[in-house]
Amino acid sequence: VQLQASGGGLVQAGGFLRLSCIASGRPFSNLNGGWFRQVPGEEREFVSAITWSGGRTYYADSVKGRFTISRDNAKNTQYLQMNNLQPEDTAVYYCAADRQDSTWYVESSSAYDYWGQGTQVTVSS
Repeated sequence: VQLQASGGGLVQAGGFLRLSCIASGRPFSNLNGGWFRQVPGEEREFVSAITWSGGRTYYADSVKGRFTISRDNAKNTQYLQMNNLQPEDTAVYYCAADRQDSTWYVESSSAYDYWGQGTQVTVSS
């Protein structure tokens, strides 16, 4: 499975961005999805996740109420709508997918089998 993330950019605080992640090589509907972010020198941090059906979503406390994860299995794509962005949201954002062959620890990066290349999000104050 190949994941291609896009949609990052430079925005001012209070602005918004929508990240997309397109999957290829395997039916996306078989995969749980997630978004993580990473700042240089720090560990990759959980942001949000969504079950294969889209029926259940998960968020880090730091983004609850501001970010929304969604997916369109017909388009093999998952999204992360990010509103009211703040400078502390600045990071490289990665999409990830879990093939559901073991227990899915939603917030653990090691639980995901496939990763996209990352897209930079920079929020200026």
